[in-house]
Amino acid sequence: MLRIRFTTADFGRIRFAPRPAPLSELNVALARMLRPDDALLLGTWRQRLLRALPAAAEPFGDLVPGPVAPNFLDEFADSLTEGLDSIRATRPEEVRAELERVYAPHPSAAPAWIRDLHRGDEPAWRILRRAQHAAYETVLAPVWSVVQDLHRAEFTRHALGMAEHGLGPTLADLVPGSRLHEDVWEFAGPAAREIPLRGRGLLLRPTFHWSGHPLISDLPDRPVTVTYPAGPGLPPTPDGPADTADALAAVLGRTRTDILCLLAAGHTTGDLARRLRVSNTTVSEHTAALRAAGLITTTRVGRAVRHERTPIATLLIGRHGLQSVDSPG
Repeated sequence: MLRIRFTTADFGRIRFAPRPAPLSELNVALARMLRPDDALLLGTWRQRLLRALPAAAEPFGDLVPGPVAPNFLDEFADSLTEGLDSIRATRPEEVRAELERVYAPHPSAAPAWIRDLHRGDEPAWRILRRAQHAAYETVLAPVWSVVQDLHRAEFTRHALGMAEHGLGPTLADLVPGSRLHEDVWEFAGPAAREIPLRGRGLLLRPTFHWSGHPLISDLPDRPVTVTYPAGPGLPPTPDGPADTADALAAVLGRTRTDILCLLAAGHTTGDLARRLRVSNTTVSEHTAALRAAGLITTTRVGRAVRHERTPIATLLIGRHGLQSVDSPG
């Protein structure tokens, strides 16, 4: 459980980020791209980006040899150039300490340019800047206008929610399952941790390339930043929200998407086969994949099996503007 403790001053210093941060969004996109989970939903997206990343972006991966990234990459500037300049201005002692921290489990793996960066050599900083720029151009630039639109909608939604319902309900809506109790906001996280704000304030920032628990940036002399997953749970596509139905079908496949739409009400394998005009065997293959991904459940009813949508599948269907079908057709 993560617990963020407020002072009286901190309650007056809670704010929503008005614009997305290119480098922050890039960091979470790369992290999600390299995670092994959600293969059914994200496999095509991952493979496309991994094939597209240029060689110039490869050194960026050297900075994160394990599951933890150096803190000096936590940069929330509104523009790419400003963010890159801010990272370059990181104090040398902070860069050294963070590189030593992330490479401590495997020091012999540090490539030459990382050792140069540890010394503060200017050519190493140029390698890092080129790598970040190349990764941004491949991963985020094609969808950045979509990210901006999604961010504006998220900002407006929570600003109105704050005005209408107050802080507690807004935070609970922002991170489902969280709770504001007196001076502590608590929610599930990967480890037990308490973060005292001590007057620094809190910055709430949505991300559209992450799922799971919120990400915390707790750096000295800066507001604590909570980056929380927003949007439909799938990475944005260049076509934007208007085409997200096709985007979901491109990831799941048209037949699996149609099955999820039909499962607004439960159906047996035979029902689905008749509705889709395919064989029972074909339906069984698709429902097995959907069940393995946690998108449907299957129970035996006599000699038949009955399939139903899980809540996360219902969320995906609704968020992608798809029509649920629960009447005979």
